[in-house]
Amino acid sequence: MAARQWMEKARGVLVPVASVYGVLLLALFLLQSCLVYYPTHEKVATPKSIGLDYESVELTTEDGLMLDAWFVPAQDARGVVLFFHGNAGNISHRLGSVEIFHDLRFSTLIFDYRGYGQSEGEPSEEGTYADADAAWRYLTEERGVPPEKIVLFGRSLGSAIAANAATRHRAGALILESAFTSVPDVAAEIYWFFPVRWLARIDYDTMGALDSIASPTLFIHSPDDELIPYAHGRALYEAAKEPKQFLEINGGHNRGFLQSGSVYTDGLDAFLTTYFGK
Repeated sequence: MAARQWMEKARGVLVPVASVYGVLLLALFLLQSCLVYYPTHEKVATPKSIGLDYESVELTTEDGLMLDAWFVPAQDARGVVLFFHGNAGNISHRLGSVEIFHDLRFSTLIFDYRGYGQSEGEPSEEGTYADADAAWRYLTEERGVPPEKIVLFGRSLGSAIAANAATRHRAGALILESAFTSVPDVAAEIYWFFPVRWLARIDYDTMGALDSIASPTLFIHSPDDELIPYAHGRALYEAAKEPKQFLEINGGHNRGFLQSGSVYTDGLDAFLTTYFGK
């Protein structure tokens, strides 16, 4: 009798817990986009705000969407940076990076993925890859920039998009900053209590892209990164083909490039000088 009562009590606890767990699993499966993409639409500044001239550009994707972009020219430019930003905000939140590349004498094309800023559409993994292709076509076809004069630069989520683009377009160099091996790998570390690898519908498999990348690659990561563990950056570096370099910076995920000061800018300059000259 006592055993029966215990079983009934246990069932009374386990059934609600299992139900809640099931609901959370369903939500995790259906709402993955909300956990990956955090776009904002209102711009907070323009390159003019920091004293840089720029051109407003509209990119057109193969599926007919308009993407909002800025082209920021540098005097006596050594090359052009095609900038892939992270998963939150929009291009107006990346002016610090644009200024750094401008000071290093690199022009920059920075654009908002579909659903970000003033770009049309809704973000998706395949959509961001198509957006990258639209930006590449603009530089190489409309502006006539030679592929060997282009630097693909990605930070955080943008690293996965830049790496994917590098599997189709051979640029002069590739820079992956605060990169992760894949979205399921990151999710498994955060949501260890869920079978996230079975549920994942968004991959952004940076590690898987490395075998198909031929461009010289610089990996940048901070041991202090609170969002993407340093181990991800090191694992990517170890798996990548030569030529490759690793730059260790300090500071958090979103501001490490600023907090690192000359360690960051000098490291960028040294790498870029190797492939683009002084």
